[in-house]
Amino acid sequence: MAKSSFYEVKEGKQKKTRWTSHKRGPGVFLAKHRDRLSCGKCGYAEFDKKN
Repeated sequence: MAKSSFYEVKEGKQKKTRWTSHKRGPGVFLAKHRDRLSCGKCGYAEFDKKN
């Protein structure tokens, strides 16, 4: 995926369209899986809280 697909520009302002890693900072994006978001660099994961 191109990095340009992680951002969009509206009314002259840049906005992120993906989630970022809480441990690595704003330059590292999380991958979206069926049941979680995960960071490929540090292994951080956020799981969905569906029952």
